[in-house]
Amino acid sequence: MSAEASDLSLVQLAQRGDTAAFDALVLRYQHKVVNLVMRYVRDPSEAEDIAQEAFIKAYRALPRFRGDSAFYTWIYRIAINTAKNHLAARGRSPIDYDLDGPDGEGNPELQARMKDTATPEALALTDEIRSIVNAAIDQLPDDLRRAIVLRELEGKSYEEIAAEMNCPVGTVRSRIFRAREAIDTRLREVCEGGLGRGEVIG
Repeated sequence: MSAEASDLSLVQLAQRGDTAAFDALVLRYQHKVVNLVMRYVRDPSEAEDIAQEAFIKAYRALPRFRGDSAFYTWIYRIAINTAKNHLAARGRSPIDYDLDGPDGEGNPELQARMKDTATPEALALTDEIRSIVNAAIDQLPDDLRRAIVLRELEGKSYEEIAAEMNCPVGTVRSRIFRAREAIDTRLREVCEGGLGRGEVIG
């Protein structure tokens, strides 16, 4: 079986709810995706976080994947756009401007809005989002909560977390992925319901 056919089989399993199949895809391509993102940012830790975010976006979009392109081509585009959005949100420019494919899916309007983070409305929104994230973390299972806290709040590397939690690095990545997905799901639920009771207009 070719790699592309193998990927498609795993995608189809994941689309039916087999999370282990998607974990296999993450393990298969995370190194390539991190290397790709490293062409935008030079910090390996930052690149790993962006790659994780790209896989979360891919997981959410998985029901729409129809196999018109190879899975890696698809995740490649998602990773590029995630890296661009990450940098735009921080008012930074990509290191390499020549990586964008013809199918870029960035949202310039959203990126422009995200740059304006100093207004009272934006700061209030940030505080509300922080509260939602903290509540979502509190509701995580112990192993996921500990992994995400060690990573996001204490700034530890995947290797340090693996040593502290006495588990393989791959397990740490999986736990952090699942924690971020749970937090992201909670944020989307609240955003769809209207942050700030509709008082803050994005």
